[in-house]
Amino acid sequence: MHIVCPHCHKTNRVPEERLSSDPQCGACRRPLFDRHPVELSFTRLQQHLQKSELPLLVDFWAPWCGPCRTMAPAFVEAAGHLEPRMRLAKVNTEDEQQAGMVFGIRSIPTLILFQEGQESARVSGAMSAPQIESWVRQNLG
Repeated sequence: MHIVCPHCHKTNRVPEERLSSDPQCGACRRPLFDRHPVELSFTRLQQHLQKSELPLLVDFWAPWCGPCRTMAPAFVEAAGHLEPRMRLAKVNTEDEQQAGMVFGIRSIPTLILFQEGQESARVSGAMSAPQIESWVRQNLG
């Protein structure tokens, strides 16, 4: 599988059976999975969508949004349970307004699940970690 490093953003090739054995990036030698969401700019988001074969769950949020701040710890907890089967990421729509426009973000927080670089599901509103995990499992193809 091709996986984009959450630290240096280089693309790595990892056999699928080795995903759960803590693979490291060939370029920066840091872990490819640290069970924590990665903060992405619009450009980095595009890179992860185009070059990684992992499903990607993105939390579109803003720092002034109360429900976004409330859901943040749940999203981190969900990352601990869902990685390495998928990558979790956060995009700050205040800083990355282009991302909000391109993906049609009308309310925040909004979670979008991408598979093979394409949107496969979306939901808006704050959720708990178990709700996030259940929603992902229901929508993974």
